[in-house]
Amino acid sequence: MIFSVLTLFPGIFASPLEESILGKAVGKGLVGFNIINIRDFADDPHRSCDDTPYGGGPGMIMKVEPIFRAIEHVKEVHGRARFVLLSPQGRRFDQFTAERFARSPHICFICGRYEGVDERVLAYVDEEISVGDYVTSGGEFPALVIIDAVCRFIPGVLGNDESVSAESFREPLLEYPQYTRPETFMGSSVPPVLLSGNHEEIRKWRRKEAIRKTVLRRSDLLEGFQASDEDRRFMREIMEEFPE
Repeated sequence: MIFSVLTLFPGIFASPLEESILGKAVGKGLVGFNIINIRDFADDPHRSCDDTPYGGGPGMIMKVEPIFRAIEHVKEVHGRARFVLLSPQGRRFDQFTAERFARSPHICFICGRYEGVDERVLAYVDEEISVGDYVTSGGEFPALVIIDAVCRFIPGVLGNDESVSAESFREPLLEYPQYTRPETFMGSSVPPVLLSGNHEEIRKWRRKEAIRKTVLRRSDLLEGFQASDEDRRFMREIMEEFPE
């Protein structure tokens, strides 16, 4: 899979794309990155990519021409891509979007800066994506978050591909609690069921604890939860633990 990124600050991507899972994925030839400086497509000696907004207002706006030329460059040099503008106005990124993106052979992220991009840029992108209801200094760090999430769905990137299917948000439940050695630490012990070797009981415990964690920490997720009969029983048992 290929990721292209249009940015004013290409140096931001140097270290993250060389480390950990992403660096290993590149080494295996599973993913590739084209980090493209939008300033290379400016048409003035100062390589200006921003200007004051028509109608007045604070801050600067990224100009349409350099972004358009950079998009055309990607098409000509790197091939067809899905163009995604990273913007607080976009649809919120989630695990299902990550999985959808992972099915695309080439995605190009356009990183906004300053007070945003000229509205005419939207005519040349396929969709807008936001990583949450807050504002960052630019689209670079959201792009890295999305790239990391998407790469986890590419076969061979993770050491164990089953890890993805068990992660939080694969369905609207948080992941169950996890433990490792030592068995007891500072008086806190691993739940006995995890030491029992009874795989069915372990499965039930993990499912119930995933539901419990979601009820206590992110009950909003349960609005889209399609509970089985077993899940509903677990939910009743959990609710009975709390006095009215």
